[in-house]
Amino acid sequence: MISSLFLVAALSAAAADAPRSIQGFDPAAMDLTAKPCDDFYQYACGGWLKANPIPADQSRWGRFNELAERNKQILREVLEAAAASPKDDASRRIGSLYGACMDENAVEAAGLKPLDAEFAAIEGLASAKDLAPLLGRMHRDGVNAGFGYGSDQDYKDSTSVIALVDQAGLGLPDRDYYFKDDAKSVELRRAYEWHAARSFGLAGSDPITAAKDAAAVMRVETALAKASMDRVARRDPMNTYHKMTRAELAKLAPDFAWDRYFDAAGGPSWSAVNASAPDFIKGFESVLKETPLADLKAYLRWRVLSGAESWLGRAFVDEKFDFYGRKLTGAKELKPRWKRCVELADGALGEDLGRGYVEKAYPPETKKKMDALIVAIESALKDDIAGLDWMTPATKAKALAKLAAIGNKVGYPEKWRDYSAVKIDRADLIASIRSASEFEHLRQLSKIGKPVDRKEWLMTPPTVNAYYNPQMNDINFPAGILQPPFFDPAMPDAVNLGAIGAVIGHELTHGFDDSGRKFDLHGNMEDWWTEADAKAFEGRAQCFVDQYGSYEVLPGVKLNGKLTLGENTADNGGLLVAGLAVDKLKGSAEKWQGFTPRQLVYLGFSQIWCQNRTEAEGRRLAQIDPHSAARERVIGPLSNSAEFAKAFSCKPKDPMVAPKACRVW
Repeated sequence: MISSLFLVAALSAAAADAPRSIQGFDPAAMDLTAKPCDDFYQYACGGWLKANPIPADQSRWGRFNELAERNKQILREVLEAAAASPKDDASRRIGSLYGACMDENAVEAAGLKPLDAEFAAIEGLASAKDLAPLLGRMHRDGVNAGFGYGSDQDYKDSTSVIALVDQAGLGLPDRDYYFKDDAKSVELRRAYEWHAARSFGLAGSDPITAAKDAAAVMRVETALAKASMDRVARRDPMNTYHKMTRAELAKLAPDFAWDRYFDAAGGPSWSAVNASAPDFIKGFESVLKETPLADLKAYLRWRVLSGAESWLGRAFVDEKFDFYGRKLTGAKELKPRWKRCVELADGALGEDLGRGYVEKAYPPETKKKMDALIVAIESALKDDIAGLDWMTPATKAKALAKLAAIGNKVGYPEKWRDYSAVKIDRADLIASIRSASEFEHLRQLSKIGKPVDRKEWLMTPPTVNAYYNPQMNDINFPAGILQPPFFDPAMPDAVNLGAIGAVIGHELTHGFDDSGRKFDLHGNMEDWWTEADAKAFEGRAQCFVDQYGSYEVLPGVKLNGKLTLGENTADNGGLLVAGLAVDKLKGSAEKWQGFTPRQLVYLGFSQIWCQNRTEAEGRRLAQIDPHSAARERVIGPLSNSAEFAKAFSCKPKDPMVAPKACRVW
């Protein structure tokens, strides 16, 4: 009876929040009082920015978010139907998980009991030397503690999968959060420590013990952060590839019982591992040696509690939101529970859920049109590479061969993932989440020693994103992003080329950015460049580093030109080839809504980046995001484009014309 009442209430709410339509290029989103050659972002997005303030449960609100919210509403319908009347095993799993997540009364009644076994195991830890098997079990449960263990495609043998050990175990978004000494960073660290103390208090600790344990957490995490490689260094694949034997790994941390850890963590035996960050493994052992056992226990309890806090009672949920939502990103309100439960289902059972999404939102004709756009963009990039004046014929031939070898995955997987090993208990949310985490952990480990599955997807079908995988040498476009405003069949080809076309070009160009260019057409890390070409590339890339590093996104906060180099290279290259592609279309001289096809490319491109965001979110992203801020993703590429200046009759000294135009591809 309770479930029936819940479903009726939820379905009524869903009807009120039915997915709203979103269109591609929108003339009403523009600000025609702005001059396109002064500030094209304001010109293209000013109307949208004014009409779309940030919702209270968001820290940023843009066209990506609009579509992601629409997709969530579609997924909500899928989940509620599955919870009410499952039609197969896949819908039974997602419906049961969603039902368990939405049952707040059961979650409140359970309290901390779902974590009792883990807390007891931590309390029973006799010494740091006995940590290994405990940590292995924690990793199976999806707890982010100590380091990470999984599998990895071998950088130098793209046909095989090897084990991976990598840095992990932090609660703040990045290592640098632990060391920056500006007032905002100091304040945020203090807030994080207080968050841990309050959470320990909610879990039953007295105020003095809670504060003491929170301080211990900060000491341990700071030590781990000190040993961690920074984000810019990790962008170079040569810095994160250290293939070695099991014995060689053990030498990095000889006092850690690796055999006991691997036995507890599960998975097959293996002979080769990529110790992605050797200095971190050494630092991890130093932490074990130098940290009092009581501090280690506090840290481990915190990693368990923090990881589960979003799915405990409301007091814990509110406490976690206060730090990670309100203080870290500037969001004002917690997302409604149904949104959080949709996100949980997508993360835990993404391809089960994705089947329902594809049925509702991705008709076959969409894929056909997308395939045609990819062909057009690939052809434009081929012409662009062939015409480069800075690349020698030898390297150019290899670049064209790599482009021709890029695989295209569009929409959804050819074969859906089998989640039958996941045990969903409608009455126990935490146990269900733990089962899904263990499934994914063991699924990743099961790849070790096996041939690479080139049909695997790394994003779920409803995801509003896309990616290029240098080791697979393929581009991947989930069905979730193949919707307006990125891809709108009702719009002229020029608009779609500026939007999803530029994204296609962006992903293709990643194969030739400062990181992707270090892999060959087979996905192996190999230097296929002549020395002269590599030097020419690096000089051109430095232009982007300098340009974007000069952009101040908030007072006193500039973009990191080195961290964002790959994405900036891809943004510029993607926009360029989208423009080349539209020039090849029949009827390219025809106007629409008063704009030429070239102008529509730039408007379609710019409007997908319309976005408002909080100051806190702007600061956070400037520190950790390899992508530039939304405004700069428009201003940068357009100001480098002579074709844009011609299309809008911009003069050399106009703000939208860069004094020194940057270009690689």
